[in-house]
Amino acid sequence: MPRLRGVFYGEGEERRLRAAFGDGPVRLWKWWWERRHRLADWFLAVCAFPWNALFTLAPGGDLIRALTAPLLAVDMPSPLQFAVLGTQALALALALVLPVAVSLTLLVRRTRPNWLMSTALVLLLFFGNPVPCMLGLYSYASWFTDRRRLALWSALMVAAVAGTSLVSQNGIAVTFLFLVMGVALPLTLGLWVGTRRQLIGNLRERAERLEREQHLLADRAINAERTRIAREMHDVVAHRVSMMVLRAGGLEVNAPDERTAEAAGLIRTTGRKALGELREILGVLRESTDGPGEAPTAPQPVLSDLARLVGEWRSAGMGVELVTGGRPRPLPAQAERTAFRVVQEALTNAGRHAPGAGVQVRVDYGERDLEVAVSNEPRPPRAPGAPEPPRGGGYGLAGLRERIVLAEGTLTAGPYPDGGWQVRAVLPLTGDG
Repeated sequence: MPRLRGVFYGEGEERRLRAAFGDGPVRLWKWWWERRHRLADWFLAVCAFPWNALFTLAPGGDLIRALTAPLLAVDMPSPLQFAVLGTQALALALALVLPVAVSLTLLVRRTRPNWLMSTALVLLLFFGNPVPCMLGLYSYASWFTDRRRLALWSALMVAAVAGTSLVSQNGIAVTFLFLVMGVALPLTLGLWVGTRRQLIGNLRERAERLEREQHLLADRAINAERTRIAREMHDVVAHRVSMMVLRAGGLEVNAPDERTAEAAGLIRTTGRKALGELREILGVLRESTDGPGEAPTAPQPVLSDLARLVGEWRSAGMGVELVTGGRPRPLPAQAERTAFRVVQEALTNAGRHAPGAGVQVRVDYGERDLEVAVSNEPRPPRAPGAPEPPRGGGYGLAGLRERIVLAEGTLTAGPYPDGGWQVRAVLPLTGDG
């Protein structure tokens, strides 16, 4: 038979509750929420037992007693009187057993509602007990959507009330009150609760669907932005770097002396490596929109590539010292990539703003965090006629701060009293690799 869908808390609400109250209260609330219906059934079964026993044993409204009372009022042979007394004793035994049966059917009222309704009909017809009828009509109306069967059970309950009132010779007012309190009121309340539960379930489902659609729209916007960035980088940066590599290659071939050719070759090699890294970045940006396989990407640089990076700067004339502390081990990919980019940007800044100064790169592997520090000595005096170092706009450090924030770390950068400079990043470790 059709049944109303239950209402549950979604994942988004659970995350908000954990953020507001912590993990312990949320686990307790989740445990109660998942078992609330079963606990309510047990509570209702225990509380309904004394009321069922009271109404079943109460005088007046007992159909068996009403049928056997005239027989006891007249003189009849002893065997017949014993039979009547036996019938009343059986009725008394049933009056004690049936409340237990009602409590048991209350435990399965959401899965076997017909058991509760049948027991309620028997108690109402033969004992005049309205409590199971009220609970059964309310449960059926609030949890199930089969209105035809609900109407049939309601008609049977009304007929039972009418039959019991006719045999017990109850007045019209008593019968009307019995119908209103025992049938109409629980039926109306159950229909209202069931409709409200169904409405809340539909609203919650609609809210969850809208939330999923918002996430999909956000993902589409992110993918579109990544594609746009990849296109801009390809059209602007890649074109300019390609021109630089081509001109450096031409200068290397037509250089008037060996020193110029060596410098042009270094420029050409560096430019080609920059193009390779740019293609990797473009592949990462297009991977989510073009699908895997259409934009192959090389592995992103990690801490094991620091020796190669330091070697490249040493070959360019920078005095770089690499120091490692702690216990080197594989770390989460995001932490290693971020640490590599910090060292790369700090070495680039040192090469631009303090050419000729010694640089130290220190990597400390902690148990809970990774610390990366790049410090350079004061800039040597500039030789007469040498070009002034370029002034940076601060975009490199701004980009590093964004990377560190995404990795939930901290970044500090500033000068030493003697004129040197240090860039230091601390990245938390959430796993072992």
